[in-house]
Amino acid sequence: MNQNDESAESRMTAAVAEGDSPRPQVTRRPFRNTGVTLPLLGFGLMRLPETEGKIDRAAARKMVDRAMAAGCNYFDTAYMYHNGESESFVAEALGKYPRDSYFLTSKMPTVMLKEEADLERIFAEQLQRTRAGYFDFYLMHWLNAAHWEVAQRLKLYEFMKRKQAEGKIRWIGFSYHGEPEVLEEIARAYPWDIAQIQLNYLDWELCRSGEQYEVLTRLGIPVLVMEPLKGGTLVRLTPEAVKILEQAGPEAGVASWGLRYVASLPNVQVVLSGMSEMTQVEENLATFSPFRPLDASERDTIGRALAAYRRAGAVPCTACRYCSPCPAGVDIPRNLGLHNQVKGGLSLFHAKLVYDAMPEKQRASACVACGACQKKCPQKIAIPALMKEIAGEFQ
Repeated sequence: MNQNDESAESRMTAAVAEGDSPRPQVTRRPFRNTGVTLPLLGFGLMRLPETEGKIDRAAARKMVDRAMAAGCNYFDTAYMYHNGESESFVAEALGKYPRDSYFLTSKMPTVMLKEEADLERIFAEQLQRTRAGYFDFYLMHWLNAAHWEVAQRLKLYEFMKRKQAEGKIRWIGFSYHGEPEVLEEIARAYPWDIAQIQLNYLDWELCRSGEQYEVLTRLGIPVLVMEPLKGGTLVRLTPEAVKILEQAGPEAGVASWGLRYVASLPNVQVVLSGMSEMTQVEENLATFSPFRPLDASERDTIGRALAAYRRAGAVPCTACRYCSPCPAGVDIPRNLGLHNQVKGGLSLFHAKLVYDAMPEKQRASACVACGACQKKCPQKIAIPALMKEIAGEFQ
């Protein structure tokens, strides 16, 4: 830890209420050759607690304070998270801390870009929302083949380099959903500082995430991990899969297995967790304070649990909501979530109670199979076919 890191750590310690006993700190890893260390656990601000559709700011602030006190001082937001409310929450939750005591990441929404003027407008709005002054990491959001073409056409990398020269961005990167072949093209295009990919033990083969990790590792680009628990899917495993994990580690939570799986990879810089309640914060901090890599026996345990889960045939939906809004009004993530819960052991009767309580236009039966959702799904899920199956399941 360099002198600046020590200053940041001392300020975080001072922010803890006087009289608090010392608490374990999150394990940190050096970031390239910068002299900076980043916490292995990062706080994703995509799934903050909500009340009546808005961020429960009081509850969320307490979660941020707890994370900061434990040295979990990397925060990831984006222009679209919580309908834009996530970035404004940053100003409220982190504004009381010295700016050099935390790391902040936000992203340029490539899916919303039409012309070069959008770049300056959106970036200025993000700085105004967060009141952070600068972004430690700034990423091109949600790159894939189509969005990469947009980024190149609008010269997004050149824009980000200008902002870096102005002191508004420290390090440049991108987040990615797609195939490894396109990832390699993007990764080779510029001297990136970092890249964010979806990585977990379910997607290692299913979404070719393992190949993506190897591409970035081979090219010397540190990895930020998103969806380490696949939107909670790897917490809500089938009973058989959960039993395998609990028998192997009675003292460990199911979530810790997924987090430790990705954090055990040497080129992983930060594992992002979209925490929604304080219990999740505490459980995750315990997993990373300090962090213990998986051993060979534990890797075998995950393999057996994964095999048990796959036998149930659950759908790999992360509830990212990129499929929304549906032109017909269907609440696609909720329908897929109910379907997965039934596959995971929830009785059809209890699931149907929830389904029947949904407005008719939000049910799977309202799907008109237009295919708009499938084009936007990062997981490449055959959504229209599944909506038909789910409608029949709850008929």
